Amino acid sequence: MSTVRVDSWVWAVRLAKTRSQATAACRAGHVRVNDAPAKASQPVRIGDIVRTRLHTIERIYRVTGLAVRRGSATEAAAYFEDLTPPAPPRVERPATVYRDPGAGRPTKRDRREIEKLRGRDQQPFDGRDLTGSE
Repeated sequence: MSTVRVDSWVWAVRLAKTRSQATAACRAGHVRVNDAPAKASQPVRIGDIVRTRLHTIERIYRVTGLAVRRGSATEAAAYFEDLTPPAPPRVERPATVYRDPGAGRPTKRDRREIEKLRGRDQQPFDGRDLTGSE
């Protein structure tokens, strides 16, 4: 056997839970073979690049074996090579500051504390020499 249907391969290597989900992903355009949209019946060969966008995550795989039946996860890992680049590091954002409902407008002191929590408490430089020497 030199080829396998792409929906069958996606299901057999455990990229989709069911064969019908794999077929639906192909119909929706979430599976691409060699950068071309794949129909469910499109054949996959060893060495092809399969791109999937399942569960909002895009992944890139190289086909290293042709799986026809679904096996264990360790068996499935032998049929593909993951080429997905690592995700960029997450940017840490300051926590959102919430005020109690009905607390009114923040005072100047409250506003300064909020700015300090957000990391924006630095005073702007106005060009004056603060050391006392001229």
